[in-house]
Amino acid sequence: MKNILNNNTSIVFLSLLILAQKGFAASPPTSTNVGTEMNALNSLLQASFVVQLTILILISLSILSWAIGWSKYQQFKKIKAANAEFDNLFWATSSFDSLFEKVDNFSESPHARVFKAAYLEMKKIAESPLMNKSHGDNPQLTGLDNLERSLRKASENEIANMEGRLTILASTGSTGPFIGLFGTVWGIMGSFHQIGVTGSASLAAVAPGISEALIATAIGLAAAIPAVMIYNNCISVIRKEEVSLNNFSTDFLNIVKRNFFKG
Repeated sequence: MKNILNNNTSIVFLSLLILAQKGFAASPPTSTNVGTEMNALNSLLQASFVVQLTILILISLSILSWAIGWSKYQQFKKIKAANAEFDNLFWATSSFDSLFEKVDNFSESPHARVFKAAYLEMKKIAESPLMNKSHGDNPQLTGLDNLERSLRKASENEIANMEGRLTILASTGSTGPFIGLFGTVWGIMGSFHQIGVTGSASLAAVAPGISEALIATAIGLAAAIPAVMIYNNCISVIRKEEVSLNNFSTDFLNIVKRNFFKG
């Protein structure tokens, strides 16, 4: 797959080089508005519908990627602050019951939501008549397993929530260059078509198509590179938060096992 991609890319840029060489080998253009015609904005406005549509898609993906990046930055910032505040209260409180009464005040904290899920599971375990029966040397083990599963499920839900919309960033980063390459190929095809129509390989004939091709390539890279960087940064933050959730769950289980699951 990698060799095919490299070969296709080489063919595209070889075609660009051939068109450019033909254009420069032809007679120099007369005193026209070459500078204006080669302007990127004018080239974009004069581009074919397919190239314009390609560029519009890339710009839309780029704007969406930046919007998601900003949204994730705000989300992670709130999560960090809320977790720190809840953790301080968690370690300062001697009663889970009193902490549970305040847990809804930390709506942005994954730690608080994990604690809430675990606390509700503990209440179910305490109310279960099976916990009052003897099942071997340590009848509480089944209840502890339930609590561990509840903590794991709540933590996984929090991670899934933080990973929301990251697929858009991944898709933009992986497909952006290929969408730009499609615009590049279409621009080159337009240049060859113009040569066939005019019967001339002058710069004036091939320049618009080459300009379209290069603009599509540039915008494709401009959309993909930031998307990849934002995606990698988000994944890094989420992995750290996953470790934080695991540590919190472990601390919670240790406290519960010491105080509620004896025997």
